[in-house]
Amino acid sequence: MAGPMGPKRYGGKNTAKKGTFTRLLKLLFANYKFKLMLMVLCILVAAVGGSASSVFLKEVADTMLEGNWNAFLQIIAFMIIVYLLATVAGFFQTRLGAVITQGFIKDVRVKMFDKMQTLPIKYFDTHTHGDVMSIYTNDTDALRQLISHSLPSIFSTILTLTFLIGIMLFYSIWLTLIVFVCVMLMFIVTKKIGSNSGKFFIKQQQSLGKAEGFIEESINGQKVIKVFTHEEESKKGFDALNEEYCENSTKANIFANIMGPVMNNLGHLLYVILAISGALLVVFNVPNVSISGSVIGIAVIISFLPMSKQFTQSINQIAQQLNAIYMGLAGADRIFTLLDEESEQDNGYVTLVNAKYDDNGDLVESNTRTGIWAWKHPHKDGTVTYTRLKGEIVMENVDFAYVPEKLVLKEVSLHAKPGQKIAFVGATGAGKTTITNLINRFYDIADGKIRYDGININKIKKADLRRSLGIVLQDTNLFTGTVMDNIRYGKLDATDEECINAAKLANAHDFIERLPEGYNTMLTGDGANLSQGQRQLLSIARAAVADAPVMIMDEATSSIDTRTELLVQKGTDRLMEGRTVFIIAHRLSTVRNADVITVLDHGKIIERGSHNELLSKKGSYYQLYTGAFELD
Repeated sequence: MAGPMGPKRYGGKNTAKKGTFTRLLKLLFANYKFKLMLMVLCILVAAVGGSASSVFLKEVADTMLEGNWNAFLQIIAFMIIVYLLATVAGFFQTRLGAVITQGFIKDVRVKMFDKMQTLPIKYFDTHTHGDVMSIYTNDTDALRQLISHSLPSIFSTILTLTFLIGIMLFYSIWLTLIVFVCVMLMFIVTKKIGSNSGKFFIKQQQSLGKAEGFIEESINGQKVIKVFTHEEESKKGFDALNEEYCENSTKANIFANIMGPVMNNLGHLLYVILAISGALLVVFNVPNVSISGSVIGIAVIISFLPMSKQFTQSINQIAQQLNAIYMGLAGADRIFTLLDEESEQDNGYVTLVNAKYDDNGDLVESNTRTGIWAWKHPHKDGTVTYTRLKGEIVMENVDFAYVPEKLVLKEVSLHAKPGQKIAFVGATGAGKTTITNLINRFYDIADGKIRYDGININKIKKADLRRSLGIVLQDTNLFTGTVMDNIRYGKLDATDEECINAAKLANAHDFIERLPEGYNTMLTGDGANLSQGQRQLLSIARAAVADAPVMIMDEATSSIDTRTELLVQKGTDRLMEGRTVFIIAHRLSTVRNADVITVLDHGKIIERGSHNELLSKKGSYYQLYTGAFELD
């Protein structure tokens, strides 16, 4: 079962897609090419400076053994210059890394949020809020670690290793071969441990999303949990998800923590083997094979020992960064999965415009607000027609299914004339809310037609269609901001006076005036400092300021007390005047005055008519109204 009742699957696959790393690099270079080039240059200078110590060590040893103190001082001066350059390069690398990382993460969050605004309602119906939030928090943080630390560290380490290999081959191929043999052993160990670690780090990211999704739902559902005394069941559900997260995290970190000690001890072993091998080569006077042609002496061995130490430390650093890379790529994969979600399709071309009548009495487009709205309908022959928005909605033999194998609506037909109030009644799951979702085009129909003022709604741009529809839901959603901001949400360019008039129309003005700062009172936590009735009145005011010709009232009074319902009912009655209204209600008292009452049962319309007409038939509506059976 979903939510706090029991475990539920949150998240996706346990492996990052191939190509994620390439795509990440392309995205980075597309926006920060110049800064990245500067950063690469700084890393190169810092890596060379950090690796030059072994070369200096040999030259210092040679000059001291030869007693050439002038050359010794020159080498020391040159070392100071190189290390200063490396320090400055390291400083700018860090600064550039911070700028690139934070800018890139900001860009990614903007892309995700922008993408989220284009996703269909179906996406949010099938993904938990907690799991989506995990992408914004945990996955972006893992990506930040990857870009800010892991990738620069890996690149710097690879440059260091390349430089060290060149120096080692220059001085002694024999000693270099010994280092390579030991390093091959390290690579085998790294690959074995790293692959296991990476697999569980990816699973850790997935299970963290599951746990956070469950926590988010539990927080939202605390009242339900307590009312039905499901605390213990919620604990069990969370324990199962938390146990999964703990198990994956433990396995991931076990392999990750093993890596360091194993690599360090292998490095120590290489150090000892190299020291003994070098001594034996010197003692037995084995001819040296090197690019430089020099013999194996004390200076070569002295420089080789720290080089081997630095070499193994670099290998160890790569191994340690693998965990962060796996986590970062897993996070990037989930981010790209969100960005790759299919956006809501909109092939509409009919738009909603301000209109006026010209001197000939023809409807034409206006550049100013006139209070008259029209559908601007361009045709293939280049002509444009304007149809005044009246609010007439017709559904013809509409079929719909959320999943292909199960129809929710079957051959539904209705005709809402301008200014009519159409009420939908029926048991839960009968398809009442589904009809309004189709009018809004939150979902598209499988078969049939829906016409708005004679125009197929598939031809109307979704934004314009929804702009012509006002909606008041049972579950109100208020946003962080002032009361005035929340009312103005229905029409962003509304003046304060328009918002106040909308509040008066909705019967919300009196209680707003009694708030500590009136219309400037801040609301947080979805209006938690207001009662349910007050929140609903603000929702009605928000719909009123939008002044849409068609209204959808989805059980707007079902969750408030009877006294508050009277206030809300007066507000909705005023709001509905002169508009086409679709009313969904469980309380049949709220639909008595509807022009047409439509009774739904299992996705089919089984009765329709006025209140008195349906009572006289003594059918399903009569049984509902007289209490022969309940809606729920």
